Amino acid sequence: MARRQHLTASILLVVVLFLSFSYFLSSHDVDRIHDYEPAAEPKSEFKVDLGGMPASLLDGESIAPKLENATLKAELGRATWKFMHTMVARFPEEPSPEERKTLETFVYLFSRLYPCGDCARHFRGLLAKYPPQTSSRNAAAGWLCFVHNQVNERLKKPIFDCNDIGDFYDCGCGDEDKKKGEGKEGGKKEEAKVGTELVKE
Repeated sequence: MARRQHLTASILLVVVLFLSFSYFLSSHDVDRIHDYEPAAEPKSEFKVDLGGMPASLLDGESIAPKLENATLKAELGRATWKFMHTMVARFPEEPSPEERKTLETFVYLFSRLYPCGDCARHFRGLLAKYPPQTSSRNAAAGWLCFVHNQVNERLKKPIFDCNDIGDFYDCGCGDEDKKKGEGKEGGKKEEAKVGTELVKE
């Protein structure tokens, strides 16, 4: 019986020593980890030199192959138009040159990356005829509605009244923009109206 107690005490002592030693080593490693300095300083902004970008990056062919599944193609199209219209509804009223270039670059890159190769090719054809209008929120929304109607016409779908685009695609701006619109004549309804006339920039 005494031998069993001695064996149990020995095993318990070994386990305690092992755990203590493990704890000591792990706490020592944590201190060393904090002493390391990062190899590079973190940057607060992601900067891209758009002027140095090769033209082929914006004007190249579609990256994705043809999308054969008609159901997926229709679902992707609806989601894309919702995204695009919402994005231009949030575009600034008076964008800076950098914001204008950002939207324009996005549209051209989007036309290459769109996951339906045929759709992307058709969209790039429209961009060649009707370049993105980025001078204001209304210009961008009007241009996108016009291009969307060009696609609707090709697909034999109903043409959308671009004067109602602001009501149909809510920017999700919240009460702040509503309060700003109420102070102006005509309120939000008037702000939502956009023209379909394209302006050459």
